[in-house]
Amino acid sequence: MGIKIGACRDEHLQGLDLLWRLCLPDDPLWESSGAASARRTSRSTLLLVASVGTEVIGSVMAGYDGHRGWLYALAVLPAYRFDQVATNLVIEAEKQLTAIGCTKINLQLRSSNPQAQQFYRTMGYATEDRISMGKRLEFH
Repeated sequence: MGIKIGACRDEHLQGLDLLWRLCLPDDPLWESSGAASARRTSRSTLLLVASVGTEVIGSVMAGYDGHRGWLYALAVLPAYRFDQVATNLVIEAEKQLTAIGCTKINLQLRSSNPQAQQFYRTMGYATEDRISMGKRLEFH
């Protein structure tokens, strides 16, 4: 069976949750609300999965705010990391963002992940002179 890339559907949610827990253990994506919450995002958010049969083997989330596009949650099961899955997920996300008018894509990486940095460089991304800042909101 070949690798297919498409929009996340309800039948992908359990596999997506497992993928994120395995590949993104320090990322809050799967905490509390999980993959189902990501699936219910706005129309300006894309959630793509790569699958082989019913198994989710990769994902990428992309967003567009009308000004810039963003890539998030690129994850691929270790057994498929040399099968161009990540490359094809990013290419598909770029195509879909371009189709809705996006002209620039940003992403954030952990500085402790040189493999991801090199992957994105091979995809044409470059380090920009920016400072990334964040604020965690606590809801009561």
